[in-house]
Amino acid sequence: MIRLATEQDTPQLLPLMRALAEFEHYLGVFAVDEDVLREQGFRKDPPDFHAPVAEVDETLVGMLVYYFVSFTATARPTLYIRELYVTEEARGQHVGEHLMRGAARNATARGCGSVRRTVADWNTSGQRFYER
Repeated sequence: MIRLATEQDTPQLLPLMRALAEFEHYLGVFAVDEDVLREQGFRKDPPDFHAPVAEVDETLVGMLVYYFVSFTATARPTLYIRELYVTEEARGQHVGEHLMRGAARNATARGCGSVRRTVADWNTSGQRFYER
C-alpha cells in the first residue's frame, strides 16, 4: 500500500533514509534524526518535505521524499524528487514505480509544471529506473 508518511512512521522512515545515505555514500554528512524528521516533515506547516511510503504488513519497504519549488520560470510549481529508496527485499515488485506514480498524481493535483529529479552519475541502475 502506498500512502503519505505520518509522524508515527518516523521510527521506520529514518532507517530507510539512512540506508539510502549509505548507498549513495553521504552517510558521513547525514544529519537527519527522528527529531529533525518530526519537526521538518510533520510539525511544520507547510512541511519542508513530503514522504509517500510503501507499506507491507505494517512495515515500510520504500519511501520517496519530495518537496515543492513554488516559484519557477514557468510561474508554476515544480515537484522535486530528492530521495527514492526501496528495501532489497521489496525490489523488483514495482514499489518504486508506484511511489513515482503517486508523486506524479500529487504534482498534477498541485498544478506543477514539471517533476524533477537527480540521480548520481555512478548509479546506472537508478538512471535506468528513471528512464523507464
